Amino acid sequence: MSFAELGLSDKVQQAVEASGYTEPTPIQAQAIPHVLARRDVLGIAQTGTGKTAAFTLPMLTLLETGRARARMPRTLILEPTRELAAQVQDNFDKYGINHRLSVALLIGGVSFGDQDAKITRGVDVLIATPGRLLDHFERGKLLLSGVELLVIDEADRMLDMGFIPDIERIVKLVPFTRQTLFFSATMPPEIQRLADAFLHNPVKVEVARAASTAATITQRLVATGSEDYEKRETLRGLIRGATDLKNAIVFCNRKRDVAVLHRSLQKHGFAAAALHGDMDQHARMAALDSFRTGEMPILVASDVAARGLDIPAVSHVFNYDIPHHAEDYVHRIGRTGRAGRTGYSFTLVGPGDEKSLTAIEKLIGQPIEWEGPSLAEMPSSGERPSRRRVRNEERSTRGRKGGRRSQSEGREERRPERQEEAAPQSRQEQSRQEQPRQEQAPRAPRPERENRPARSPQGRSRHDHDNDAPVVGLGDHVPAFLLRPTPIKKAK
Repeated sequence: MSFAELGLSDKVQQAVEASGYTEPTPIQAQAIPHVLARRDVLGIAQTGTGKTAAFTLPMLTLLETGRARARMPRTLILEPTRELAAQVQDNFDKYGINHRLSVALLIGGVSFGDQDAKITRGVDVLIATPGRLLDHFERGKLLLSGVELLVIDEADRMLDMGFIPDIERIVKLVPFTRQTLFFSATMPPEIQRLADAFLHNPVKVEVARAASTAATITQRLVATGSEDYEKRETLRGLIRGATDLKNAIVFCNRKRDVAVLHRSLQKHGFAAAALHGDMDQHARMAALDSFRTGEMPILVASDVAARGLDIPAVSHVFNYDIPHHAEDYVHRIGRTGRAGRTGYSFTLVGPGDEKSLTAIEKLIGQPIEWEGPSLAEMPSSGERPSRRRVRNEERSTRGRKGGRRSQSEGREERRPERQEEAAPQSRQEQSRQEQPRQEQAPRAPRPERENRPARSPQGRSRHDHDNDAPVVGLGDHVPAFLLRPTPIKKAK
C-alpha cells in the first residue's frame, strides 16, 4: 500500500515523497483513513511505529479548508513533555511545507509574550503541554470553544506524570462535537477508563500487542553489584566493549543520578550530554541537538527522553537503573531499533532488582537473556570487599611504610606520652601521703562567731527539733544587715 491510496491530499503526498517515504507503517495505514472520515480513533502501537505521522498527515489534509480565528485554535494536540511537543511541531513544519498553516507551541521554559502574540493572531494547530495550556486559559488569552480536532498523545505517559486531572479539565473545555484521537503504547485500566469517557464510538487500531517490544532489538541483562561505583564500572565496560556502537542513551531513574553519572563519564573520557526535567528548555534542546548531530554520542537521561523522541539512528540503550514501572522499560528500549533498524539494549541488574525484573518479563511476555553470569552466579556482598574497606586497608598499609598514619595508630602512639606526663603527679601525691602528720604545720583554729547557735549532731540548729516553743519573727536567724544601727536625723 502507498500513501496515495490513503486519501491524503496532493500537497501532503508531495511533502511525504520529498521526505523520502514511499510506504506507510501499519499504524498509519490503518488510522489515516478513519481520521479522514472524521471518526474517533483509539490507536495502540509500540513506540517507534510512526504514530505522530498517523495523525499529522490527515490533520494537514483536513485543515486545507477553513481559517483560524483570533485566540481560537482549530485543532489541539496535547503532549506530556516539551521534547515531544517540539517534535510534533517539527513534523508539521516538515510535512506542511506546501501549506500556509500557522502552528503555535505552548510549553514551559518560554516567555508568555511570544506565545500570546501567536495565539492572538490565530493558529490552525496548537501543540501544548497541559500545564502551560491551562495557564494561558486562566489568564484569558485562549479560548477552546473552536477546537474541531483533539489529539491526546502518549496517554500512558500522561498518567505516569499526573496529568490526568488536567486532561479531564481540558476535555470539558473543548466542544462536545469534536473529533478525538487517542494514542498510547500501553493500555492500563486507568487509560482504558479515560478512553471510554473521551471517545464516542471509536475505531480501535492496534498493530501490535500492548506493551510489546520490537523484534529488531537484542535485549540483554547484565549483573552488577549494589554499590554505585560498581555500577559505573560495569557501564563503562559495556560501552567500551559494545560492537557497532554509534550512539547510546543511558537511562537513570533519578535526576540526581543523571548528573552524577554524566560527570563520571566525562571524567573517564566519554563525550556525553545530560538531559533531565530540572534543566531549562534551552539546555534541554541543546543537549538533544548535540546528540542528534553526533557531537555527543552518549546521552545520559531520565525518563523524559523515554517517550516518543524520534532519534532513528540510536544503536544502543543502557538501563543504568532498572525502571520501577514495567511500562517504562518498553518505552526506554524503544528508542533503538526504530523503523526496521537493529538495536541493542542492556539492563544493569543488582541485588534488590529481582521484583522489577520479574514484572518486566511478565509484561513483555518473554524472558530476557543474561550477558555473562546471572545475578545468582555473582559473588555475594560478603565475599566482595567494599570500596571503603579497600581504602582503609590502603591507608593502614601506607602508615606502616612510613607514609600517612591512620587515626587509630596516632591515638595508640599518643597514649604512652599522656601516661608518662601523668606519672610525676602521681608520685608527688604519694610522697605527700607518706609524710608524718606531725611534720606538717598545724592549722590555726577558726575563730568562732559570737552568739553562734549550737549545732546538733546532724548539723542543724537546736530550735529545729529540741525547742517546741513557737518562733517569733525571724527567731535566732536574724540577717546581719538588719542588725546594723540606723542613723536618725534630728528634726530642725
